[in-house]
Amino acid sequence: MTRMEKPPILDSPVDASAIQSIERPHARLLTYYALCCLAILPLFPILILPHYFRYRTMRYRFDNEGVSMRWGILFRREVILNYSRIQDIHLQSNLVERWLGLGRVLIQTASGSSNAEMTIEGLLEFEAVRDYLYAKMRGVKEKGAVNHAAGDNLAATTLDSAALTEVVATLKAVGDEVRALRETIERQKSGGPRA
Repeated sequence: MTRMEKPPILDSPVDASAIQSIERPHARLLTYYALCCLAILPLFPILILPHYFRYRTMRYRFDNEGVSMRWGILFRREVILNYSRIQDIHLQSNLVERWLGLGRVLIQTASGSSNAEMTIEGLLEFEAVRDYLYAKMRGVKEKGAVNHAAGDNLAATTLDSAALTEVVATLKAVGDEVRALRETIERQKSGGPRA
């Protein structure tokens, strides 16, 4: 048995330029599709065609906003996910995929479905893609949390005592108005004297 070459290891888990340069699945994915279709030999000619066209038209795009995947000839399908929507990321590879050095990255969102929203398949560097997506996902969520906390601190520090006194006075006036309206409505319901 010949030794399989190992997938390239990226310098860092978040090597954005290497991940963003991935646009197509590796050629071994077509081999994987052919082996899967050969398992049902009588149907091989029928099954290989959709898999071949899926492989030929499959495109990925990783950018600073999110990840997208598109494929199809007759029925074009495109899935675009922002990093902020990603909830969980899984790696999956069966025996044949491991033998070929391939893996799939399954991305789940909070859509309520138990299935993956997007499955990026045919990757040699699937672990690096997973790490990249986790870093982007955490970066987006942490940035939002930092911005939210900074906004809370800013609002708390900008209210001085004069502004706070004015806000309290306004809230008391609104409360008095609501109380007067409620009393008027209750008098009208009970048939009492109108003011």
